[in-house]
Amino acid sequence: MAGVGLAQRRLPAQLLLLLWTLAHFSESRVHLFAPDVVTLAENTKVNISITSSSPVNQSAVIYFNVTFSSKSNSSSVITVPEQVLLPVEETSVSFNVMAHDVGQVTTYLLSNNTELNSSSFSIHFMVVHSNALSVISQVIGWIYFVAWSVSFYPQAWENCRRKSVVGLNFDFLALNLTGFIAYSVFNIGLFWVPYIKEEFLKRNLNGINPVNANDVFFSLHAVLLCLVYISQAAVYKRGGQKVSCTAWFLLVIGWTFALVSLFLAVAKRITWLDYLYYFSYIKLAVTLIKYVPQAYMNYRKQSTDGWSIGNVLLDFTGGVLSVLQMLLQSYNNDQWSLMFGDPTKFGLGVFSVVFDILFMTQHYCLYRRPPQYEAVTEREED
Repeated sequence: MAGVGLAQRRLPAQLLLLLWTLAHFSESRVHLFAPDVVTLAENTKVNISITSSSPVNQSAVIYFNVTFSSKSNSSSVITVPEQVLLPVEETSVSFNVMAHDVGQVTTYLLSNNTELNSSSFSIHFMVVHSNALSVISQVIGWIYFVAWSVSFYPQAWENCRRKSVVGLNFDFLALNLTGFIAYSVFNIGLFWVPYIKEEFLKRNLNGINPVNANDVFFSLHAVLLCLVYISQAAVYKRGGQKVSCTAWFLLVIGWTFALVSLFLAVAKRITWLDYLYYFSYIKLAVTLIKYVPQAYMNYRKQSTDGWSIGNVLLDFTGGVLSVLQMLLQSYNNDQWSLMFGDPTKFGLGVFSVVFDILFMTQHYCLYRRPPQYEAVTEREED
């Protein structure tokens, strides 16, 4: 029994020694750092530096192991050296990369030096037609983000000014909230979750994620403003309006589909990437039908009162710029499948533009208010 007690007292000390050894070993490893993604224009050269967290005790040869190429021959896309040498007591080494043709190449960096921890270190090279087009595409993305985001505010102001939501269709509100929640789930997963991003890149050999940061922030902002609309509908005069049975039926179908898909993903019958795409399809379906109740209400009333035209104009601007960004990205990367790599984003832009044209036609052509004249009485002569 005494021996058992002694062993039990020694166990924590041995465990601490093991943890200290592992920590010391981890700290003794030298980590490499370099850009995760390098974008080059075709027929250009760039110099890239690899740095280490601390000097190495012996020279290290760093090998470039190409694991992915969008074309059968990676050298037709870029030329990288087979290896570079990191000298003793140095913390950085540079090498040149020459871009030839549009495409994508991923290369892992391996070393013969056991000090270097490079097992999960890679660089993804993207060769495009023009770096200027890449910048323009990003600028357009943030402009449409602003336009689409600001487009929510005229309607909120209109409701606040009138202290009424009469003329704003409640089916549109309910469907819009569901759509943007689904769109947010899709964008967050594909942009921020590493496992989902890796699964997407394995399935899509072009290596280009169609979801940008502006897509994520737009969808989250849209959810917030939809909740503002709904809170206004709960407070302001609504004229007996309510969500129709048809809209409730569609919402139940959508969320039931999402719940069943969740069970299938947990049971590994579908991948989590498929599950996210199902959410994007919910958003696409909502975008296709959500404007119909509002357009029909305008037709029935022969008026667009209560429906902000400022919202429509900004939404139209955002839709046009969104589609334009996708066109530029597709051309610049020679990947026209990008137009449909994110079918929700493409559909959101196209359907928004179509319905916005309809709303502008209703407001400015079909249901224009006649000029209001006031009767002027002649002043009696004295």
